Amino acid sequence: MMNQSPAETALSRAMIRWSLTKSTPVAETPRSWIFRVEQGSRSSGALKILKPSVSAEEGRGARLLQWYEGDGAATVFDIHGDTIFMEWIDGGTLGDPSRNGRDDEATNAFATVVANLHRPRPDRPDGLMPLRQRFEALFDTDVRAWPHTARDLYARAAGIALKLFDKPTAELPLHGDLHHDNILSSDRGWLAIDPKGLFGDPHYELANAFRNPQGSPTLYADPRRIKAMADTFSARLGLNRKRLLGFAAAHSGLSACWDLADGNSIIGDLAVLPNLLSAYDQA
Repeated sequence: MMNQSPAETALSRAMIRWSLTKSTPVAETPRSWIFRVEQGSRSSGALKILKPSVSAEEGRGARLLQWYEGDGAATVFDIHGDTIFMEWIDGGTLGDPSRNGRDDEATNAFATVVANLHRPRPDRPDGLMPLRQRFEALFDTDVRAWPHTARDLYARAAGIALKLFDKPTAELPLHGDLHHDNILSSDRGWLAIDPKGLFGDPHYELANAFRNPQGSPTLYADPRRIKAMADTFSARLGLNRKRLLGFAAAHSGLSACWDLADGNSIIGDLAVLPNLLSAYDQA
């Protein structure tokens, strides 16, 4: 018998463990291999086999997904080692209506998903990353990595982040990477996928919405959209409007730091961050 790859070995073990009858490869990402599988009466499921280099971080997210029990998120049926057996969802993402002129509807749907994810639940999963730790790249970046004309933006984003962490609020488990294209349409409504598994201030959960959906900087950099989104999230979720905008600005700075470290363009964050800072100042 020829040597199997790690993915093939994990797949054949999963097929036996969960009595799966059919598997179709769907995607290979930098973090995982994904298969569509069938199991008897249950029509379709997804198998996500984590790559060793990211299994600690992705495993933390998978345990959080399991803890949500399908409420606002994709259902995890079981986890074994680095293999996650979960609900198959093949609807479009929340980015689609947002990019196609229905952004207000998308903002309301986003708020509903967050309300479901943040519903009080007993205990919490082990090993969640503290939110402050997630921000290390923002605090550790050398300002000289930023374009000369944008260094004041970096300084302000980092300063706001420090201020937010100096005045902590109640903390809870956070998806930690919630954006429009991480929310999928299903027959159960809009469902979140791919959480990071953080623990901290609930205001942070909305931060990524302000710099998304991907590929629409004219939309998300619009000051009117920023204000309308802050109004909706604050009203629908009972969150502090200034703190929402503060985390949005801080996260935009953090994302730019990650992109600079990876050699990627930060043009999107340079478009939105000045307007987030301005909205924060006015809040």
